[in-house]
Amino acid sequence: MTNIHNVTEFIFLGLSPNQEVQRVCFLIFLFLYTAIVLGSFLIVLTVTTSRSLGSPMYFFLSCLSFVEICYSSTTAPKLISDLLAERKAMSWWGCMAQLFFLHFFGGTEIFLLTVMAYDRYVAICKPLSYATVMNRQVCAVLVGTAWVGGFVHSFAQILLVFHLPFCGPNVINHYFCDLLPLLKLACFDTFLIGLLIVANGGTLSVVSFGVLLASYMVILLHLRTQSSEGRRKALSTCGSHVTVVILFFGPCIFIYLRPSTTLPIDKVVAVFYTVVTPFLNPVIYSLRNAEMKKAMKRLWIRTLRLNKK
Repeated sequence: MTNIHNVTEFIFLGLSPNQEVQRVCFLIFLFLYTAIVLGSFLIVLTVTTSRSLGSPMYFFLSCLSFVEICYSSTTAPKLISDLLAERKAMSWWGCMAQLFFLHFFGGTEIFLLTVMAYDRYVAICKPLSYATVMNRQVCAVLVGTAWVGGFVHSFAQILLVFHLPFCGPNVINHYFCDLLPLLKLACFDTFLIGLLIVANGGTLSVVSFGVLLASYMVILLHLRTQSSEGRRKALSTCGSHVTVVILFFGPCIFIYLRPSTTLPIDKVVAVFYTVVTPFLNPVIYSLRNAEMKKAMKRLWIRTLRLNKK
């Protein structure tokens, strides 16, 4: 395979060719992205400034919220600007960078969700040893491992396409650079590479999703022995986590478990895991959590008092 890059930039077709639809989408996605950044930043700020939210669960939640800001920022700003642009283009290097960071932050989020499931398992199934098992050092190591795992996953993905020869068409029927649309443009037989992408991205999504569902099933079985109040609180917390897991992993599995195949609906599905899920996460984690809502209220009151002074 020779490293031919006659293509120096890629042209995106975007979500829709209709200009009226693009204007409406511009307003919608501008609102969603603003809400993602503000909502996730509010969670990070609340957790870092509130003494009542010192448990590992909220530490992991703040890390997840930070990753969500980074993850959505790899695609949303470009998508929003392109909705008002006549020519939607990105350089080859820009495409590779977007691809790397998309899978880097996406992989990190997958591992963080797994860490959060483990945290809930220890907290509910082994409460007496929770403080010992999930101490600060362990939490830091788990978060660091999630970041390293995301980097390894993304590095493996980018290696598969970095040296692909692009010598012909440069039009991508999508709104961002992703693996499968790029494979269609390569002047090379990419069947084996498509299988390797499934082995990396698709298998990671499926295995992680299975592990997460299994862990929450174990938690639900364990809850039968707890009091009704403890069961209610645990179900509320785990319900939020399961909702996020399904919303994130469902579209990812649909996209990355098909070797070298793209469908017209892929763009709509991609909107869910790049924009909609990051938008819903702050809502799900804050509105379904009484402690988080109280801490946000206290933060708001403190901010108002400081402004009056």
